[in-house]
Amino acid sequence: MDNNMNIVFQFDAGKQIKTLVEEHNHEGFKITYCSENAGEANDKHLASALEDADVLWHVLAPVTKAVLDRAPNLKLIQKVGVGVNTIDLEEAKARGIRVCNMPGSNSNAVAEVTVMLILATLKQLTKMDRITRSGQWRLTTEQQESLSELRGKTVGFFGFGSIPRLIAPILEAMGAKIIYTATQPKDDVGHRFVEFSELLQVSDVLTLHAGFTESTASIMNDKAFASMKPGAVFINTSRGGLVNEKALHHALTEGTLAAAGLDVFVEEPALASNPLLALENVIVSPHVAWLTQETWQRSIAIAMENSQKHRDGDVLIYPII
Repeated sequence: MDNNMNIVFQFDAGKQIKTLVEEHNHEGFKITYCSENAGEANDKHLASALEDADVLWHVLAPVTKAVLDRAPNLKLIQKVGVGVNTIDLEEAKARGIRVCNMPGSNSNAVAEVTVMLILATLKQLTKMDRITRSGQWRLTTEQQESLSELRGKTVGFFGFGSIPRLIAPILEAMGAKIIYTATQPKDDVGHRFVEFSELLQVSDVLTLHAGFTESTASIMNDKAFASMKPGAVFINTSRGGLVNEKALHHALTEGTLAAAGLDVFVEEPALASNPLLALENVIVSPHVAWLTQETWQRSIAIAMENSQKHRDGDVLIYPII
């Protein structure tokens, strides 16, 4: 068997990540780094690298039919992360290309950001930051009466996988009540399972933790937001496609939502013209909840292990197709 393997790592990797890759690298593996950013030079470099690629390490830049057309020898797409909605799975399957992800690799990181966004929205942290930097010290009466604490609040999870399992005990220890909905009740979860409609109606904080599928696409629409509790907080660190952003904007400006914390958007990169970015009661980050040094350590180890298994004809870990 030919032990030479060409791996394209499509990410703007810095010195630390490249060092991690080299620490795990195997003899006969050639790693080519390609930027995720669009541009003529980057596109040409990616196209050239894909011509001989056996494996693609994919982060967020969409793997479309056009991308696969450039990679005649590709046999494995290794998702760095969990969600594979950015990969044309049908096209990959038709071409005999295996696809794997790495569940759990970023759970700790996303859990921490979710907790951070919950607390930051309740405390209106970014607004308080701007007020303080402007030289204002004493809050107006309206500002004073708008701050909340977590204790006594009901936190509803849409989906209850590895990330909610990390978050729930933390929030419970701080005095929150936990409820959840999922495709079906979890036998090993000690929290109350509710239907989606009840989750919307009783949650003081609603946080999304489900993949993007046909059944979850735009599940948070006008009807869903209108069903939510007045003054509720909305958090999304899963996928932007679960949310109708026009409906969310209406809920935050003319509806009953108090605030939102968003790490993901329907269109990414999020455009500066996105109306949600202009709202003072929205706290945002650029899809980086997963992004920590520790996540990279776990992810690169898995990506390299699966690449080696592919080369050696062994059973792949975490296969999607």
